[in-house]
Amino acid sequence: MKVAILQMAVALGEPQKNIANLYRMAEAAMESRPDVLLLPELWPVGFYPQPILDYADADGRQMRDTLSQLAKRYQVNIVGGTVANAIGKQVFNTCYVFDRGGQLAATYHKTHLFTPSGEAEDFEPGNSLVTVTLDGVKCGIAVCYDIRFPEFTRQLTLSGISVLFLPAAWPQTRLFHWQTLIRARAIENQIFIAACNEAGLGPHDTPMAGHSALIDPWGEILAEAGEEEDILQGNLRPAIRTQIKETMDVLADRRETLYLSKPKK
Repeated sequence: MKVAILQMAVALGEPQKNIANLYRMAEAAMESRPDVLLLPELWPVGFYPQPILDYADADGRQMRDTLSQLAKRYQVNIVGGTVANAIGKQVFNTCYVFDRGGQLAATYHKTHLFTPSGEAEDFEPGNSLVTVTLDGVKCGIAVCYDIRFPEFTRQLTLSGISVLFLPAAWPQTRLFHWQTLIRARAIENQIFIAACNEAGLGPHDTPMAGHSALIDPWGEILAEAGEEEDILQGNLRPAIRTQIKETMDVLADRRETLYLSKPKK
């Protein structure tokens, strides 16, 4: 599975400008004929202008149409980052996934909202983990803050995923956490992680961390971007995961009943 990560510099509150940038970057990425395009979190508006309801896409219709047409044009799978998705007066931070024919393959509402930024006050949380099969490969979806919760990725792994797609809007001040967590989740679950972060400046001129990356199940960095807008490409080879699991099958050595018990005093 060849993945192209679009590390976009997102213009805050300017969806038409960001859509034009998406078209430009997607066209450039498709010269290498990837199987999947991965976008960052809240790429149409940034993370995030307020009040977010004024910027949200009603039922995600415009952004779903945009992503569907793009997938169909290039016959490529798209993990569409996330969009501010207004369902009635509630706004969800939603990831849409489209297959090569432009059909909606999965919808995931971000479940862990970043309380320190006030996200939990402006968005509604999702309540379901979501997997999707792309070109025969079972994949999971997480968004930004989700990666801080190891139980979340472990549950997706136990459901049989080989790849975790992670759109994010992660600031430069916590770059060390970003780099550490995406590698840790890959190592402990023995899965590939494709992590797409924003570049440029966020709200209040906050520098975004960039450093989107492709990580293999051994924690090796297959490809990594810097802090500027970039297109990152890499190939996730199933044989690598098979070889690693044959050498050390961590999941086979789990003792689940032990983890559910209370420690003795």
